[in-house]
Amino acid sequence: MRDEVPIGRRVAYWRARRRMSQQVFADRLGKSKSWVDKVERGVRALDRVSTLRDIAAALRIDQALLLGQDSRPAEATTSVEGVELIRAALSAYDIALDRPAARRDAPDAARLARGVAHAWTSFQHARYPALIGLLPELLAGTQRGHAHDPQAGRVPLVEAYRVTASLLVKLDETELAWLAADRAMTVATGDPLLVAAATVQLGQVLRAAGRAREAGTAALAAAYRIGQTDLDVARMSLCGTLLVQAALAAARHGDDRAAARVDEAADLAAEVGDGNDHHHTSFGPTAVALARVAVAIDLGTPDEAIVRHEKAVGRDGWRWLPPEHRAAHLIDAGRAYLQVADPVNAARVLLEADRTAPAEVRRRPAARNVLAATVRHPGAPATIVALAATLGVARA
Repeated sequence: MRDEVPIGRRVAYWRARRRMSQQVFADRLGKSKSWVDKVERGVRALDRVSTLRDIAAALRIDQALLLGQDSRPAEATTSVEGVELIRAALSAYDIALDRPAARRDAPDAARLARGVAHAWTSFQHARYPALIGLLPELLAGTQRGHAHDPQAGRVPLVEAYRVTASLLVKLDETELAWLAADRAMTVATGDPLLVAAATVQLGQVLRAAGRAREAGTAALAAAYRIGQTDLDVARMSLCGTLLVQAALAAARHGDDRAAARVDEAADLAAEVGDGNDHHHTSFGPTAVALARVAVAIDLGTPDEAIVRHEKAVGRDGWRWLPPEHRAAHLIDAGRAYLQVADPVNAARVLLEADRTAPAEVRRRPAARNVLAATVRHPGAPATIVALAATLGVARA
């Protein structure tokens, strides 16, 4: 049956296939014949997971068939095509070993700059499959560029490693992300501003690896190092982003000083304003407001997180954030709603995240985990169950 067929008609179809009258079907469900008739005519919505399960059991079919799926949901998988090619690019030492394959003409600097900019744009719009395909060649090109001209090639190579680490954290490839972030730090050494930029991704990787304390220490050191100089808006963005990273790290291990770090970042954000993307940070007052939500979630205060979330998404700066940033925040908000046993609003923000940046929900293992937890809740609406079934996210 086609996906666009209303669910009530699917119920009627399978009931007829099982040669059951509406009355017999109603008796099996413990419902009235009138209830069944209204469901089949689409007058009554099926918006509870428990009801869908009961109907599927009575009809002796998989719940996915009621939702218009052709096959049973499969377990979510973290394997992503193309990651091995990125691994190979990060593992290549042809230039250091002076292999003939590496002794090619210097790559065009302008082309490399365009490639790096395109990679960041792809990341910020959550075009992860496309970015996976871009990165191996970009890494090889920027590595060659740095080998031919270490000074001119330093920034493109650091930026290529940064965007690679950011993507790999999303894909839960933590060890590989750590390698990319470490490479960025090594190449950036000697340039405090580049080191600060690379430390943003290092902090993300360390938190993902369960090393929140180390993440906080690194972020604070980098922030205070560039904070000792006169700050222009770009440096403020980096410094503020690092303070946010330190706050997230502190919250991850239950340190109440997280709020103070966010307050420091907020002071800088007020100077920077919304709608900027210096050093690919999207830093500003709205980004700090979203960070307060994440901190509240990790500190175990979901009610506060929800209040802050609902205020933050109403800000003018919300729509200026990249789709990746907005969708990632909505997934965090879904966690908060689940913590207060509100699957309806958890489903709402997850569906909004899927509309905003589909790959953020469909490619990130962390997002799929939140989706799976939502559909397991007895009160989850049918709309989120349909999305889970489409993505093959297990409900059991």
